[in-house]
Amino acid sequence: MRENPFGQVLVALVTPFRADGEVDWDDVERLIDDCATNGVDGIVVSGTTGETSTLTDPEKIKLVEVAKSVAGDRAKVIQGGGSNETAHAIDLNQQAEAAGADGVMIVTPYYNKPTQAGVLTHFRMIADATDLPVILYDIPGRTGIPIRYETILRAAKHPNIVAVKDAKGDFAEVSRVLNQTDLLYFSGDDANVLPHLAIGASGLIGVTANVAAKPYRTMIDAVNAGDLHTAQAQHQALEPLVRAVMTHVPGTVAAKYILHGLGRIGSPRVRLPLVGPEDTEAALIEDELALVTGVDGLDLSEFRPDRNAAAGGALPKVHGTTR
Repeated sequence: MRENPFGQVLVALVTPFRADGEVDWDDVERLIDDCATNGVDGIVVSGTTGETSTLTDPEKIKLVEVAKSVAGDRAKVIQGGGSNETAHAIDLNQQAEAAGADGVMIVTPYYNKPTQAGVLTHFRMIADATDLPVILYDIPGRTGIPIRYETILRAAKHPNIVAVKDAKGDFAEVSRVLNQTDLLYFSGDDANVLPHLAIGASGLIGVTANVAAKPYRTMIDAVNAGDLHTAQAQHQALEPLVRAVMTHVPGTVAAKYILHGLGRIGSPRVRLPLVGPEDTEAALIEDELALVTGVDGLDLSEFRPDRNAAAGGALPKVHGTTR
């Protein structure tokens, strides 16, 4: 397996917005500092959880710059946006590299539904255009197509493609790729972090880590030390929190709802077409949180949800289209 340039505990950072839908840069700084202080090795900005599809390119690049400034040498910064247009993805990642990013994450082209030859060409051309280490992001539930096993094997031969973020959930394929390539594997499914680690994954890129990063640090350290009991305890303690974040509404929506209720961001606002949880959804999230106990670094006694503040979604002043 290749040397790991990213670390093991990576957070898929939410992008805090003000109530009017504009980025709250003070909250961005606070959240990044909180994650870095609580053991995160890497911060993925403007990924799926960061609402990349409604961010402008200048916002994406500023997120890299702010993350680098706040995290310093405490955590790596990965540009996670990507694009379904190869030329745009190349330009965006080159801008991210110039802004100081430590790596880029390339999502499978969405909506276009290219053949696997098109997917591979997309990955190779982007990787050719940067000197940064590249993570491939396999999430067919959002993109409409998987990165097939054969395509991963071919992509792994590129010197800049070093890792896969797996949100496909095919454990047999993960094992097969780990056996036949030197790629790093990162769990992209919060509920399956420990199972992924058990079969050889390098770490995680998680949404729930926005809310609670410390238990993932503890879990990773325990796995590294061969302490299965401690790792299992963290997995079990996190289970209802993961369910609260990942089950009832998109993870971005739930994570912001919880972070706002804890007073860690000023608004739970998301950008349309995402909207905040409806009352029934908010009630389900709150019911799951009532089951959370023993999560290191998380005190839910001060959780004060505001369903009204979370309602609806925002239209930003400048839309995120590339042309």
